[in-house]
Amino acid sequence: MSAHQPTQHVASYYAASANPGPERPSVSGRVECDVCVVGAGFTGISAALHLAEQGQSVVVLEAARVGFGASGRNGGQLVNSYSRDMDVIEAKYGEETARALGSMAFEGNRIIRDRIAQYGIACDLKEGNVFAACNAKQLEGLREHQALWQRYGHDQLELLEGEAVKREVGSSRYTGALIDHSGGHIHPLNLVLGQAAAFESLGGVIYEQSPVTQLTHGEPVVLTTPGGEVRAQRVVLAGNAYMQGVEPRLESKSMPCGTQIITTEPLDEATARALLPNDMAVEDCNYLLDYYRLTADNRLLYGGGTSYGGQDLASIEAVIRPKLLKTFPQLADIKVDYAWSGNFLLTLNRLPQFGRLNDNVYFAQGYSGHGVTCSHLAGKLIAETMRGESERFDAFAGLPHLPFPGGRLLRVPFSALGAWYYSTRDKLGI
Repeated sequence: MSAHQPTQHVASYYAASANPGPERPSVSGRVECDVCVVGAGFTGISAALHLAEQGQSVVVLEAARVGFGASGRNGGQLVNSYSRDMDVIEAKYGEETARALGSMAFEGNRIIRDRIAQYGIACDLKEGNVFAACNAKQLEGLREHQALWQRYGHDQLELLEGEAVKREVGSSRYTGALIDHSGGHIHPLNLVLGQAAAFESLGGVIYEQSPVTQLTHGEPVVLTTPGGEVRAQRVVLAGNAYMQGVEPRLESKSMPCGTQIITTEPLDEATARALLPNDMAVEDCNYLLDYYRLTADNRLLYGGGTSYGGQDLASIEAVIRPKLLKTFPQLADIKVDYAWSGNFLLTLNRLPQFGRLNDNVYFAQGYSGHGVTCSHLAGKLIAETMRGESERFDAFAGLPHLPFPGGRLLRVPFSALGAWYYSTRDKLGI
């Protein structure tokens, strides 16, 4: 992490409404542990908590604050499965791989709910999420989506067509919708802060403001920070889009991408219920999708768009507000109180990258916009692997991952060109 990067949470709605917690010290001198986790987001804290529950001595290193990256900035939606669904996995990688990944596709959601219940985490959990179709082709896609998930044992889905959509969304944009009654939405920063506190209650240690400046492989692995070093028997690399420069092998097959979110002033109860009558989260079916939901205090949180390469936009509100008004023109006079961006990590095949750099360094990254649930699964699978049960982790680790075409120089324009092509098809309904 370079010196000019911020080390405090961005000025988001989540940071403004975060549950109180400690500012943790940075590393000073030499620290020794069984496992060192790099990155205090969902992946890292999920792994750390599972490992601490197994009785391991675990240290977490965070370059900024717990939940600083995508884990504390995202849309807060509990969406099942992966960024590429089982039909694509089956077609590209075969039935055996699809069966293995399909058996875990709905597990991350359950892990989150178990954590909230087990540790009493206050993170505004609400039920249900909606996939909204903008045209007839997307509605047909939702029918296929429902059949696919049912084939993998997930039957908590309900298809709405035509005017029935307005039961869930007060917008005329949509021709149909698929409700996942097992989905939901949360305050993501409070979720990761709550799990961090749970980890610490079991004896785990988190160091903030402690970027890894050098990783020296060996037994033990040595992780150097500005204030000292950590020596660990095993390491988990979980920095995702915020770990440039630590391990070049993890950078060549992924690309940081930015997404933008705005949050309105609080809405009165009648307006909020007119927008989302049953308080579910929504995402549309476009390639560059819009996603939105109500917060606990009845603000509309609305996100969308992707900036390839993770560049910050000059005005987030100028980009997102027109999208919000296209969906809800009745909010023309609404005030926006917060606007922020954050990076997620994209892979070429849109599937997460799990693996080992050697016998004692593990990694999980690249959720491609589907990170809230899958990152929690990743943490559990890493902990399973470290206790000798690696079959489920290896189902992901065996997926082939290719570099982006054009290398580091051209991957951004190539990806943007592809996104333009698919978003044009969305607009034309083809």
